[in-house]
Amino acid sequence: MSAMARPPLDTRPPWVVVINAASGRQEGEAIAGLIRDALGKAGIQGSIRLVSHAEEIPGIAEQAARQARERNGVLVGVGGDGTLSAVAAAAIRAGAVFSAVPGGTFNYFGRSHGFPEEPRVAIQAILQGELRPIQVGQVNGHIFLVNASFGLYPQLLEDREAFKRQWGRSRPAAWGAALLTLFGQHRFHRLHLKAGGQEQSMLASTVFVGNNRLQLEHVGVPEAPLVDDGLLLGMILRPLGRLGLLRLAVQGAMGRLGDADEVERVAFRHLEVAPGGWWRRKTVKVALDGEQFRMRSPLVFDVSPRPLWLLAPCRLTGGAQA
Repeated sequence: MSAMARPPLDTRPPWVVVINAASGRQEGEAIAGLIRDALGKAGIQGSIRLVSHAEEIPGIAEQAARQARERNGVLVGVGGDGTLSAVAAAAIRAGAVFSAVPGGTFNYFGRSHGFPEEPRVAIQAILQGELRPIQVGQVNGHIFLVNASFGLYPQLLEDREAFKRQWGRSRPAAWGAALLTLFGQHRFHRLHLKAGGQEQSMLASTVFVGNNRLQLEHVGVPEAPLVDDGLLLGMILRPLGRLGLLRLAVQGAMGRLGDADEVERVAFRHLEVAPGGWWRRKTVKVALDGEQFRMRSPLVFDVSPRPLWLLAPCRLTGGAQA
């Protein structure tokens, strides 16, 4: 299949569904029931996998993606951005069509592509949806839908998970975790970067790569529309003290991150980052859509040559794209 070739899809494609029930099996079973009812009324076949342990999602998604491809059907992920990213990556590798019933705290992927937040309404929107290719990013071959990062931001995600276990899933809890991270101990990284034929060495606390216009616009990055033009947007945060980081967080919350001189921004299709320099081969912690991985450096961020074929709600007057 060529990079832009459209996967086969029946007129009433069967659904192969992967539901992340790790944060609540009762909620997962309720969504599974909604899907079964909707497919039954539409006369569509469905196979549903309810996953109780998050670490099992990638392996189950690979099996489900192959089944969806063999049946000329659609692979549907149910969960937050991290779950959707894992299921979408399996769809790309198998050459299957992907769709989503999004959830999670911020739900950037779902909102970017017009998926309703209410599961029952989202299911109906998929049944009446349209198929289109969308851009995804990758780092060292690992797919991400919304963002990828290493340094301070992955630490923030760890703290957010700890807050979520204690205080539940909410945006106030997410901001509380951010404050905990900002006032903690930070490590700075000596980086060597290559992009567009240019090289640069610098000291930084984090590297953040965005593939979602909505998220970038929310924090006030003026180059956000470039992700609709086939580019990724990298943001490199120079070393700051605790008060400087707090000020930067406030600027982001107010949608004014573009005013911060401490954040260097670069739009690219291919970026190489070597923590510690090219002479040092080491593993670093990388966050992809909220999920963490260990990867060997250098880190290579680029636009995936293969798009994700997404069955999404119809766009009557255009729409945003991640």
